[in-house]
Amino acid sequence: MGYRVVVVGATGNVGREMLNILAEREFPLDDIAAVASPASTGTRVDFGETGRELRCHNLEHFDFAGWDMALFACGSGPARVHAPRAAAAGCTVIDNSSLFRMEPDVPLIVPEVNPEAIDGYARRNIIANPNCSTAQLVVALKPLHDAAGVRRVVVATYQSVSGAGKEAMDELFSQTRAVFVGDPREPRRFTKQIAFNVIPHIDSFMGDDSDYPGYTREEWKMAAETAKILDPNILLTATCVRVPVFVGHSEAVTVELERPLSAARARAILREAPGLMLVDRQEDGGYVTPVECVGDYATYVSRVRADPTVPHGLAFWCVSDNLRKGAALNAVQIAELLGRRHLRKAA
Repeated sequence: MGYRVVVVGATGNVGREMLNILAEREFPLDDIAAVASPASTGTRVDFGETGRELRCHNLEHFDFAGWDMALFACGSGPARVHAPRAAAAGCTVIDNSSLFRMEPDVPLIVPEVNPEAIDGYARRNIIANPNCSTAQLVVALKPLHDAAGVRRVVVATYQSVSGAGKEAMDELFSQTRAVFVGDPREPRRFTKQIAFNVIPHIDSFMGDDSDYPGYTREEWKMAAETAKILDPNILLTATCVRVPVFVGHSEAVTVELERPLSAARARAILREAPGLMLVDRQEDGGYVTPVECVGDYATYVSRVRADPTVPHGLAFWCVSDNLRKGAALNAVQIAELLGRRHLRKAA
């Protein structure tokens, strides 16, 4: 016996990826529904490579009663209205937006890191999926934290345009073409030209009255979410940068640990950690780049080395498919975890 699952926002990048991953992982299903905005009602989307097409239902009129789980990939606006409606109907919501992440009675889950936190899901019947840049980071930090205690993290992200949606991907494509043919290349989705450029600005800037003046909300999210998921005592500072890559987020990470941990021992620990793949050969090409991680489930770690500027310091490079581990895969893993620990309907 399987589950009845709804994918909300099924026509977007993340929603389509959720459908792909549900099919790939053979998630135990009795029924699957694709739901989207009124403008996309009737649109057909593929259910992975099963050969099955799903016709999108109108979110405004969809009845969540009788459905077990709803994977939301529709943004904070629709989630604000429809996630509580689904939860009240008895359908557990796994939400990919930032709306519920920092609410104390909503679990924020990365299954490889804090699976036990899901036990509090019934308070709201809503579970939050973390920010894409946070998800891959905490998967890499968790085994190091268990081994030697992470005290402080300095991270610079190199985030692909797919994290900003389909329009952002289209803008990178059209601007790249425009550079070669001499057409105008005015930015629309981004604040500056993204083709052949990098932009140190993701999300809005925090005000001077905030705890993070001068930081962007994306940078604040990484600090706040890491504290909630992994350990509230971890100090983290981030610089988040948009780069002209279609899919795949990269991060340059430096950690200060509480106890000594050699680079060799760190590699051994990371090699055995769930959700991670260590590719770390100190030679030309002995590391993973974003283009190589697209379509994979794993978070890749490379360039592990000691940081001699602080006591017990390590530095490493971290790459992951942001549409997968950063969004859709993590949501499906949460659904699998929810089934194993609580719903237990599947055979």
